[in-house]
Amino acid sequence: MSHLHQDKKIFNRIKRIQGQVASVEKSLLTPESSCLDVLQQVAAIKGAVNGLMQQLLEQQRWSHMFEQLKAYL
Repeated sequence: MSHLHQDKKIFNRIKRIQGQVASVEKSLLTPESSCLDVLQQVAAIKGAVNGLMQQLLEQQRWSHMFEQLKAYL
């Protein structure tokens, strides 16, 4: 996946997920945090990770198709 190392969108997604995880950690260390709030944050992280995985798979697919097309031509 060397073609992904310069994709700013992917790095931005990863940074956003890191921020969400840090927020959950902070919430867990705060006694006033409600369980529902933490669960909502974790659900948001799950969605963000699923979106990242979808984006990575999509880019890999297009890259592979492009390489196959180049080899064919």
